[in-house]
Amino acid sequence: MTTHVKRLPPHHRHRPLVLGLTGSIGMGKSAVAKMLRAEGVPVFDADAEVHVLQGPGGALLPAIEAAFPGTTGPRGVDRAKLGAAVFGNAGALKTLEHIVHPAVGRSRAAFVRANRARRIIVFDIPLLFEKGGTQNVDGIIVVSASLWQQRKRVMARAGMTAARLRHIRHLQMADHHKRCHADWIIPTGGTKLATRQAVRKLLGNLRSSLAR
Repeated sequence: MTTHVKRLPPHHRHRPLVLGLTGSIGMGKSAVAKMLRAEGVPVFDADAEVHVLQGPGGALLPAIEAAFPGTTGPRGVDRAKLGAAVFGNAGALKTLEHIVHPAVGRSRAAFVRANRARRIIVFDIPLLFEKGGTQNVDGIIVVSASLWQQRKRVMARAGMTAARLRHIRHLQMADHHKRCHADWIIPTGGTKLATRQAVRKLLGNLRSSLAR
């Protein structure tokens, strides 16, 4: 079931309640985002927006090519080449972030304007804690599973290695710390039905609170 860690955050009724959805790699965040959409909640997917911005004809291609020559082409960013250019290089990663993050922020602001009449909206942000995005949300949902489940899911992905997983974990806040900072926790270690029930329970509680 959903773990309610904290009370409903203060909320201004003239705008939607903005929830941040996050979780470490392999914890099931994408599955929960899909469930939220199925329940009628608009979800801004930061990763999906990055794919658009870096895809064919994407707005960020010129800046990325200038900073990392040879990493873009007619199909957009060559993710393997760009990944190799920034992997393990803190300076290169920061340069890329300075290109990407402002553009994503503008897209997110447009999403908020388009959904300003909705009661609840969600920002799906993998590195919500790590990149200091908590000030942009009213409350935080963390998806969480056991570490062995996380490893099993991630290692099943094409091209994943144990070393790469260790590096990713090093860059991300530990799951138990994320849970400590969550307003609500959605467990994803059981069945999909159990997770879906937890999502519905959370939304039911939030909607009841907002209706008061």
